[in-house]
Amino acid sequence: MKIFNWTNSRLLLMIGVVLFLFSFTSKRNQNRKLTKSVVVFVGENTLFLKRETVNKLLIENNENASSIRKEKLALNRLERKLSSNEMIEQSDVFVSIDGVLKAVVKQKTPIARVFDGNDSFYIDYEGGVMPLSDNFTARVPLVTGAINKKNNDKLVQLLRVIYDDDFLKKNIIAIQIMPSGSLKMLNRNYNYQINFGGTANFEQKFKDYKAFFQKAVLDSSLYKYKKIDLRFTKQVVCTK
Repeated sequence: MKIFNWTNSRLLLMIGVVLFLFSFTSKRNQNRKLTKSVVVFVGENTLFLKRETVNKLLIENNENASSIRKEKLALNRLERKLSSNEMIEQSDVFVSIDGVLKAVVKQKTPIARVFDGNDSFYIDYEGGVMPLSDNFTARVPLVTGAINKKNNDKLVQLLRVIYDDDFLKKNIIAIQIMPSGSLKMLNRNYNYQINFGGTANFEQKFKDYKAFFQKAVLDSSLYKYKKIDLRFTKQVVCTK
């Protein structure tokens, strides 16, 4: 019985010591100041937002990270603040063991630039609005005309297909939305206009256009055409 009690006493003492050390270390760690802040951009699009801009959002009103105590950090709030930036798609903020405030940031991916006569902005891959950047201009199709709730979803799907396809991404430089809802497109290297029609069956229309282009480019006939009509199913009608 004595051995049992001594064993229990030792166990309770050890637990008490561990809890004390953990509490002491935790408190001491909270009172420490940060050593620095680091911003890491991930993904392909890392040119629209500067590290200095994100860093200012992280340290807020402080001149540098070393003046901030760990206990005063609200990581969730900082994360929400970064993610609310119109250039940022997603962010993760944490503090490393050595006191480094680190933000891992994924910038938005623009797939088109819209010009509505009064304003200009990007449409990102998720279909949201993204402002223009002072640091970098994306090489994406210019969209003019009326974008509304009725055509927005299908248009974003079409723009994603262009962005994800190497051929279309290099060749389609402009899209005009007509009052009727039909689309007219321009090619980067040739002067013809593409009469695309509506957004219905747009994937098949792009397949038809690519098949036509690959054949016509071999005999240099693309320079002869003024209009390429894709409105008809599995047909490409050309006008000289």
